[in-house]
Amino acid sequence: MGEFDLIARYFKRPVRRAALGGGDDCALLQASPGCQIAISCDMLVQGRHFFADADPFKLGHKALAVNLSDLAACGSRPLAFLLALALPTADETWLAPFSRGLLALADAHECELIGGDTTQGPLNICITVLGEVPLAGARSTALLRAGARAGDELFVSGTLGDARLALMASRGLTLPPGLLAKAKQRLDAPTPRVALGLALRGLATAAIDISDGLLGDLAHVLEASAVGACLDTSVAATLMACSSAELDAAVDAETRLECVLGGGDDYELLFTAPPAARGAVEQAALASATRVTRIGQIQAEPGLRLFDARGAPVTARYRSFDHFT
Repeated sequence: MGEFDLIARYFKRPVRRAALGGGDDCALLQASPGCQIAISCDMLVQGRHFFADADPFKLGHKALAVNLSDLAACGSRPLAFLLALALPTADETWLAPFSRGLLALADAHECELIGGDTTQGPLNICITVLGEVPLAGARSTALLRAGARAGDELFVSGTLGDARLALMASRGLTLPPGLLAKAKQRLDAPTPRVALGLALRGLATAAIDISDGLLGDLAHVLEASAVGACLDTSVAATLMACSSAELDAAVDAETRLECVLGGGDDYELLFTAPPAARGAVEQAALASATRVTRIGQIQAEPGLRLFDARGAPVTARYRSFDHFT
């Protein structure tokens, strides 16, 4: 099977919203009047982001999900995406489920595949996703990392730490089979919070998606907004989807907190909003069928301060993921 046969069989699709899809030198995308185009790009590399035995269906899902999560953090509606794919061989038993997982999530969010590139080489998946954000007059309604203000409340969506738990299991941590299956599901098939991101436009003052870890990504918001924050670790400790008597028996409290605060691959939203908007935030959570938890508050004094259920400072250090450290 040649390169163009591969594209035609697994990735060529008719477009509905794009003016021109794949097959030409450029795709053409028509934005809605009064909208900005949001663009993000993410790469998944075998041996770095996923293992060689990864389920190709789930890998296709995750490859697009991590990009849609960036759009969600911006409050952007997905439009289309480009796929650049390096493959060791044109293996149809891998390509068929990979494309099904990828395109099923694309269809769920009405996000069209409009082109890309394929080549032979070590397995590498690179996706560029495009969305749109409306203007309010001359002002963008996009959610940004900058904008958090002293007094704002700090929220996270969904659950955190389970993907990190699955990674720890791959490196020797013993988990009961049922617990491991739940953790791996969160690692392999994250849910991009697109609906919540759209609902938070006009409510959230700042937002980011949690890809490298709660504390590391929160630090980006604090830096961009020139503020500080306090965070309740006793609330954060309850955020794992796997929280149960089974989890209590398998993982100690400190390891659980390390997963929640430092773990990555969650692809949930971290955002800030003023206290007066708390009711509206709760309504946005209900409308998007997404759990939202208040975990702290933005402060004028720079830096991040952690405290426990008694209000005592937490001095332990929790490191988020960094590719080069």
